[in-house]
Amino acid sequence: MSACIIAFNEADRIGDCIASLAFCDEIVVVDSHSTDATAQIARDLGARVIQRPFEGFRSQKQFAIEQATHDWVLCLDADERVSDALRTSIEAERATSFGDAAGFRFARLSEYFGKFLRHGNAYPDRVLRLFDRRRGGWRGTREVHEAASVDGPVRTIAGDLIHYPYRSLEQQLLKTQRYARMMAEHDFARGKRATLTGLVLSPAWRFWRGYLLRGGFRDGWHGLVYAYVRANYVRQKTIMLWMLQNGQRVSGPDR
Repeated sequence: MSACIIAFNEADRIGDCIASLAFCDEIVVVDSHSTDATAQIARDLGARVIQRPFEGFRSQKQFAIEQATHDWVLCLDADERVSDALRTSIEAERATSFGDAAGFRFARLSEYFGKFLRHGNAYPDRVLRLFDRRRGGWRGTREVHEAASVDGPVRTIAGDLIHYPYRSLEQQLLKTQRYARMMAEHDFARGKRATLTGLVLSPAWRFWRGYLLRGGFRDGWHGLVYAYVRANYVRQKTIMLWMLQNGQRVSGPDR
């Protein structure tokens, strides 16, 4: 089984990610020409590092699994770690040659400024990250909010993928704005259009669904801030799509 990681300037996090993958037969890191010590740290920890310019999250992850020497691949970002419980589940499946499954999904548990979010839209956030690359991969054309898919049975296994997504609130806001733009451009290219109703109601629905209906309030102020920021992402994405369909630019050089 091969572990596949994509990374860029993750010197402070790549070591813990690789350490959690010690049970894998090989670790492949596709690095987007980091300007810090990411690549060297990965090499020192025994990973095979491949340099490749970044063309999109989906493209980078698909390239990574194509470089693996084993057909079963476990895909992580540098800000993720395999928990002990998840490792136990994966090793149990590997002991049976993964049975008849084409892939496995598991919950992702995100740390948010000192607290793990266990409610709302943040959890369980199940992701398909362990699969037989002969039966699927990172397919499609969407380069952001990418998701793997396989042809065949997908089973859910116990244990969490631990996620440390943000170093600061500023980083989260900049990251969500970038993702909002990429999604708006993707949707616009596919012919999707924003509506006035969606512009007004979609952000509110995202907030109340996550904060109230799914219990995000149970995570205290962390859950409140998370719900607001995620609702703001929906607002930004919808506004950008609205601007694009009205012939306006949503990105460009600062004046």
